[in-house]
Amino acid sequence: MDLNLKGDMMQQFMDELARLKKDRDAVILAHNYQRPEVQDAADFVGDSLELSHKAAQVKARVILFCGVHFMAETASILCPEKTVLVPDANAGCPMANMVTVRELRHKKLQHPNAVVVCYVNSSAAVKAESDICCTSANAVNVVDSIARDREILFVPDCSLGGYAADICDRPIILWPGFCPTHHRILANEILRLKLAHPTAKVVVHPECTEDVISICDHVASTTGILRYCRESAAAEFIVGTEIGILHKLQKDSPQKKFHMLTALADCPNMKLNTLEKMVWALEDMAPEVKVPDDVAALARGAIDRMLAIPA
Repeated sequence: MDLNLKGDMMQQFMDELARLKKDRDAVILAHNYQRPEVQDAADFVGDSLELSHKAAQVKARVILFCGVHFMAETASILCPEKTVLVPDANAGCPMANMVTVRELRHKKLQHPNAVVVCYVNSSAAVKAESDICCTSANAVNVVDSIARDREILFVPDCSLGGYAADICDRPIILWPGFCPTHHRILANEILRLKLAHPTAKVVVHPECTEDVISICDHVASTTGILRYCRESAAAEFIVGTEIGILHKLQKDSPQKKFHMLTALADCPNMKLNTLEKMVWALEDMAPEVKVPDDVAALARGAIDRMLAIPA
């Protein structure tokens, strides 16, 4: 396709989104892993914790959520009076699918006194079975807030839960779930890139494996990665998270150099959302994400307790 034609088409979609947002009284929220053009079309771009706070605060009647399904569910739980749309209903999360309500209930029977900490990368039904949620930005603080004489069951991400356990120096029962995208980031790739870029700082997401985390300079959520790279005196960074963050990294710090650890760290679910689908969603007011009232009421308590704890 001719690049000018492609640019013209993208501008047409942007113009149509602006019109539809006004007509529908809509706001667009997008995760840091979205396509560059989707991020540019959004009213707010952030990580899961930031997007949860923003969803609870927006005054628009409609939220178009560009992320994956569990994020839109969280917005629906926090804003039951609003219409929450997604560009593509098939944008799910493999990690979220690694724990079911039935499995979690069985595990809770084995540990009846455990506090269930649920990573937001999980379904609303799983959140409803949990005591408190967390994100990668505040997982350590959430774990640290729990009395040390209580057992903790952390679902579904064993990498994030293991990271929090190490920082807080306490045992945690870890669910065997993980993020396939972050587990494609390998320690030997860090060592290879460090040889090529010896002054570069290595910053990775806590969904990475323990051996990756052990040889990095900084571990953070996507917002934390952005802040670290923006505020650091270093001019070069090796980045271990989903490649969609590169767009915002370069916008925030155009004078700095960023090396993604691997092109394989590309979440296909995040990339299902496109400008065309965003336009269609606002035109059709679908697909809508709505959490049943009984599930939402229970999940809301776990989410509210998470939002009360700072990152």
